[in-house]
Amino acid sequence: MSDSLLNPFMESAIALSIKALRSGRGGPYGAVVVRDGEIIGRGMNEVTSLNDPTAHAEMTAIRQACDHIGDWSLEGCELYTSCEPCPMCMGAVYWARLDRVYYGNTKEVAARFGFNSQIFYDELALPRDQRQIPMEPLMADERSRFLNEWETQADKAEY
Repeated sequence: MSDSLLNPFMESAIALSIKALRSGRGGPYGAVVVRDGEIIGRGMNEVTSLNDPTAHAEMTAIRQACDHIGDWSLEGCELYTSCEPCPMCMGAVYWARLDRVYYGNTKEVAARFGFNSQIFYDELALPRDQRQIPMEPLMADERSRFLNEWETQADKAEY
């Protein structure tokens, strides 16, 4: 797909970005999930209006697409988003098994406008004991009990 060609799905993502911005619902981000040439999930950033730090455009579009098809897996689908996804949204992309991501602005361009997610990339690359938010394991004797039970569960849904 050529970077310079107009794309109706990216146009939809950008339109959602503008809607989020102009409605005051959140930052200027929009995303759509597409399957077989049809938009099955739409999202815009609604972090500030919902008081939900996970209400990023990509997360909302993924949730809506999963609800639309009645499955947590979005294999066979693509994500079009107005900006390169942050680490949280990329995690959702991988968990949802999306086939491809198309994006507008890079994370570097977004950072120039005050949307700097580089700290999250940097923090995740550090060893746990060097991160700004301390992370400590607890309950060594108890913490694996639920995983052991999961392993033996005959009717578990693999993912």
